[in-house]
Amino acid sequence: MVELLAPARDFSALKAGLQNGANAVYIGLDGYNLRSHSKNFSLKDLALAVETCHQHNAKLYLSTNTIMNDSRIHSLEKILPDIVSLGVDAIIASDLGVINLARNLDLDVHVSVQANISNLESLKLLHELGVKRVILSRELSLREIKEMIPESPLEVEVFIHGAMCLAISGRCFLSSYLYHKSANCGECLQPCRKEWKLICKDNHEDLLLSNECSPQNGNTLSRDEGEGFKGHILSPNDLCMIEHIPELIEAGIASFKIEGRARPADYVATVTGVYREAINSYESGHWKFNKKWLDKLREVYNRGFDTGFYFHTPHQTSSYNQATHAKQDIGEVVNYYSKVKAAEIKLWQPLKVGDEIIVQGPTTGSITQRVESMQIEHENIPKAQKGQNVGISLESKVRPGDIVYKKIKRNKSPRH
Repeated sequence: MVELLAPARDFSALKAGLQNGANAVYIGLDGYNLRSHSKNFSLKDLALAVETCHQHNAKLYLSTNTIMNDSRIHSLEKILPDIVSLGVDAIIASDLGVINLARNLDLDVHVSVQANISNLESLKLLHELGVKRVILSRELSLREIKEMIPESPLEVEVFIHGAMCLAISGRCFLSSYLYHKSANCGECLQPCRKEWKLICKDNHEDLLLSNECSPQNGNTLSRDEGEGFKGHILSPNDLCMIEHIPELIEAGIASFKIEGRARPADYVATVTGVYREAINSYESGHWKFNKKWLDKLREVYNRGFDTGFYFHTPHQTSSYNQATHAKQDIGEVVNYYSKVKAAEIKLWQPLKVGDEIIVQGPTTGSITQRVESMQIEHENIPKAQKGQNVGISLESKVRPGDIVYKKIKRNKSPRH
């Protein structure tokens, strides 16, 4: 059975992934991963994170894949015994020194996509070093992956959904060059997602004209008011392989990885849930692509979808959020009454019957439900105003302090 691997930036996202069918969750450890600007887990959080995953019969993997100088690797060396004793199932690493330290403690190692592993000889060498799994380079085609797997002595993991990087498997110097913030040390400010101006000085404007955007071709270059063109020319579309689950499973891939350790719990819940449905559909022996899967994936943050390098070299780019829905924080859970399955919610914004809400919390995870009825003082009401406390029926248990969001359909501008 293929593993579905979900990302988590906090306990809400971790629970959301587990509730929606993840077999494993990967998280970042403060100071040692490539998402230093987003939320991460502290060493103190690890015990509960491991316990939560194992209670769901799932595994926990810890990202330690930043560039390691002497100071950082010695710091990691001091806490590796704690990581082992807490029961972390594997670390994700790209540094040879980290791999060696982990194997000396019999801690399983998954080699990060940052290592850009692209050939069978590298897989064989890493096997000799005691590595258990490799996350293959995102620049490989499915044909190349299928040729490697039969002879691979290691488990193979690949990305199936989420953001793609302009540089080869994240090896980018642009943020460091422009802002002195190193992408390879977890500080990327993503200049690739900005709109850039492109000017051709050698009278070869015809080369740019072939990439001028139109409603038909999806290209992103448009003429600037001055000279040249402008567009999100460095920002790839997001990866989405939901339509190709059978090909990926039949290739012998061990783990399907969802990108998104900076994403909130509702994103993790939606994407994990959709891919779990698709995998289950194939494993049941009755695979049939469901268009609703793609519609659900489009509801949450995305830059438009592509199949990455699996079948061709991607060329379309986009930076703005193309999600069909957004969420607005509208209140907080005051109490939950298990006997009647109802929550008391303090509203920060108006709410009405028929609205779709999302409730998120570190123990609750992420729950989405339509408001079928509301009450104040045991009286049914069609809508409630800011500042009111209302009772809402909720099938799933929520907790005081959980944040309540309203799901809103977005009006997207026709940009590329």
